[in-house]
Amino acid sequence: MSEDMHEPREAAVSAWTRIMRARERLLGAIEADLKAAGMPPLAWYDVLWELARSEEGRLRPYEIEERTLLAQYNLSRLLDRLEREGLVRREVFADDGRGRWVVITDTGCQLRERMWAVYARSIEAHIGGKLAESEAKTLAGLLARFL
Repeated sequence: MSEDMHEPREAAVSAWTRIMRARERLLGAIEADLKAAGMPPLAWYDVLWELARSEEGRLRPYEIEERTLLAQYNLSRLLDRLEREGLVRREVFADDGRGRWVVITDTGCQLRERMWAVYARSIEAHIGGKLAESEAKTLAGLLARFL
């Protein structure tokens, strides 16, 4: 194969494969830990976290989509569910009757905090427990190159 086909090096392919496998296994382990603790899925946490850390605890739906990488159609259904559960509420823009804010409720903040207790332990068990502090810093630095 000619060099101008931009064929990836074997090491790059191996790194890609391992990143993807590690991602799937780690997400699966974290989801299992949340479920075992009676908590909702990680996507709920992601939305609640982005709202909790935003100014005034509110974002527009497209901002949540950008920050969480959830597809728009999945996000719409998730927001409907979170609203039914009383974890978020939608508010109309004062200047535009069509636009909506998604606002985290006190109940949503409390659930996020309870989820974080499980999530944090899970991160430590599945990642921190397998890496020395220096290794974790090195890995974080290497992965930061892709962001």
